Amino acid sequence: MTALGVRIVQKVSSTRAFARAAPHVVPALDRAVHRLTGGKVLLSAQMLPGVILTSTGARSGLARRTPLACMPEEGGSWLLIGSNFGRPGHPAWTHNLLAHPDAEINWRGEDIPVTAHLLRGRERDAAWKAVLAFWPPYATYQERVEREIRLFRVLPR
Repeated sequence: MTALGVRIVQKVSSTRAFARAAPHVVPALDRAVHRLTGGKVLLSAQMLPGVILTSTGARSGLARRTPLACMPEEGGSWLLIGSNFGRPGHPAWTHNLLAHPDAEINWRGEDIPVTAHLLRGRERDAAWKAVLAFWPPYATYQERVEREIRLFRVLPR
């Protein structure tokens, strides 16, 4: 994607209309395309890197598959950002990881067992700065909500 294209996508993704529609449309499209391509393609990854997170439901105990944007880190870890597109509540997948930190991600078609760690304090502050440099619209999402957006670092286990 060109620099202009990225700026346009960032502008659109910061709007309230996008925040209302995206949680219903983007995950459904991602799941369908991911299935159809045998795990090789995530539609939203054309804008941001993405994973399919398979976590254990906090209440149900059932496997839950969630397409998520992520920020890959050097050394083989990933940051997962619980922005919920700037909507008020924490996304369900964050509750699942708090209850059951051992999970799995599908990264570029490869299933990787991971352990998630909720970032707090200075560790979160440093990661948040990196996330904002990576995708500035997260600042708009944080401004819209009273909650602190959860950040998780997932590491292969």
